[in-house]
Amino acid sequence: MTGRRHSFLGRLLAVAFALVGLTASNVLATGETYAKSPYVGEEYRAIKSLSAEDVEELLSGRGWGQAKPAELNGYPGPRHVLDLANKLSLSSAQQAAIERIFEAMQAQAMRIGHDYVATERALDDGFRSKQIDRSRLVKLTEEAAQLRAKLRQIHLQAHLETAPLLNRHQHLKYAKLRGYRGAHEPRHQHGGD
Repeated sequence: MTGRRHSFLGRLLAVAFALVGLTASNVLATGETYAKSPYVGEEYRAIKSLSAEDVEELLSGRGWGQAKPAELNGYPGPRHVLDLANKLSLSSAQQAAIERIFEAMQAQAMRIGHDYVATERALDDGFRSKQIDRSRLVKLTEEAAQLRAKLRQIHLQAHLETAPLLNRHQHLKYAKLRGYRGAHEPRHQHGGD
């Protein structure tokens, strides 16, 4: 019985290897593969490197996830603080100061966001039209990197300026309202307790 089982398993393995070999030779012969690119569907984007949501975020001056190091380490963002103003019991002075921070941040971020989108569009257009060379590539990628860095700095700076305006209780309440578990004590200077 054991000999028959081994013989059967041996034949089964031989058939399996043969099928794998046939499949591999068919792929090589036809050039077809069955793996999908993670980019499927993105070829229809207006700007290949940016989704429609990305473009909307950038053009409207929203955060685009650029300030996560601040937000997730206890430095609240001005937009979110203003959205939670009543629940955080902001004073009129706090609210006015945070509104100024937000307005300045948004104006700068919108301007830089527009420039960044335009640069990414130019890069995409260059490849689409086959009219890009090494020199243009270097210029556009360096410009895009500088704009993205500036955009990130703008958003992080707004968090840095907002945090000291809140007291300890407001920081802890903010973390709770935003759903951050294991919120830790902020280590930076705050407004009065």
